[in-house]
Amino acid sequence: MSKSSRKSDLVPPEDIFLAVKKRKSIPHEFVLDALAPLAPRTHHMFGCLTIYVGEKIVLILRDKPTAAEDNGVWLATTKEHHQSLRRDFPNMRSIRVLGKKVTGWQVLPTEARDFEEAALRACEFILAGDPRIGKVPNARRPSGSRANKLAKSAKRAKLRNNTSAKARARS
Repeated sequence: MSKSSRKSDLVPPEDIFLAVKKRKSIPHEFVLDALAPLAPRTHHMFGCLTIYVGEKIVLILRDKPTAAEDNGVWLATTKEHHQSLRRDFPNMRSIRVLGKKVTGWQVLPTEARDFEEAALRACEFILAGDPRIGKVPNARRPSGSRANKLAKSAKRAKLRNNTSAKARARS
């Protein structure tokens, strides 16, 4: 009889319910409920939940024990919109965990008294198509692309040929 490497085979039947992997909880799930009419897509990234509407990334939901001051709803925006958004979201600020440099990302922090109200207002802006929130991520070339592999392979072959030619010249 062949051995199976499946984890469920290692768990006694009476403990099978304890072996089920728990799904990650969704931080600030009310935001997803508010954006439901737009059929948002989500992805887990860096321990947070990213929210996409169409091709745009619009928000990141964060609730982590590290750098807790940056927990909340992160708005994908650009520096040129910070001032006008700050009028709508007085407690919005730059994300500290990203360093001192001001980036396009801004946070509606959970520690703010108006956190839920502000987060829902941001959802209303997204539902209305407000151009200040959301950006299309830069396209990235896959690190393991075929072109990269071929280029590296050609360099190695050239190096081997040069090394072999030098060795033959010495002998």
